[in-house]
Amino acid sequence: MISTTVAAVVTRFAPSPTGQLHAGHAFSAIRAHDFARERGGRFLLRIEDIDPGRSRAVFVKGIEDDLRWLGLGWDGEVVHQSARFEAYRGALGALGSAGLLYPCFCTRADIAQAASAPHGPEGLFYPGTCRALDPAVRERRMESEPHAWRIAMDKAVEQTGRLHWHDEETGEVTADPLRFGDVVLARKDAPASYHLAVTVDDAWQRVTDVVRGADLFEATHIHRLLQALLGLPTPRYHHHPLLTDAGGERLAKRRGSESLANLRENGADPAALAEALRRGEMPAL
Repeated sequence: MISTTVAAVVTRFAPSPTGQLHAGHAFSAIRAHDFARERGGRFLLRIEDIDPGRSRAVFVKGIEDDLRWLGLGWDGEVVHQSARFEAYRGALGALGSAGLLYPCFCTRADIAQAASAPHGPEGLFYPGTCRALDPAVRERRMESEPHAWRIAMDKAVEQTGRLHWHDEETGEVTADPLRFGDVVLARKDAPASYHLAVTVDDAWQRVTDVVRGADLFEATHIHRLLQALLGLPTPRYHHHPLLTDAGGERLAKRRGSESLANLRENGADPAALAEALRRGEMPAL
């Protein structure tokens, strides 16, 4: 049972080791680090490595090296989500026992080809294909076919009723997870999705304040629902603006934004970089 009593501020930085960190990651890490340190709290490092196909040990080491280079120290041991699969299975089991989950055999191509699939906040809105399967057919397919687990969102919302959460920038927010449809909570290749893992881990680590980029604001609607369903505490949220380049584009791994590792190798001044980021400025790199 997770206690809802917290004695001090706890924040976390939780990158995925699927590539090298860039200044945008550093911006978020610094904000989470400073928020805790200014309040006498704890700053945690969590490696979100539930994606077995893309996570790499070399990127984990790079994350730690980058944070140390920036002068950011964390408290306690680094938590790896890949070591917490049993916790996610337990949460999934609780949701399944409540009758809120169903197996999904669809591929991305299946969903994309569905004529009735509109777009939601996270892309294609799942049309509920597998939700309508005959129970006998479902059981037979589960024995031989890979499958994810989706939440029956309408049932979940009916169970929790109206929910709210607080964001430092936006204020009181009414959760609206129905807009996301029946999202995946356990993938075919891993016992948890991002949504389930982050919700379970934030509670387990007693995170009081989630400091992260505004690109994850929408995901909080789902996280608030899962907190209610699993009886977990709700942190305070601080979704900060994203760091952008000279052209106004957000920094991203897929756009080839220069990595912190390259900056280190090229002799950049980490103190000057960190101070510029603390001012919310994109330094000339």
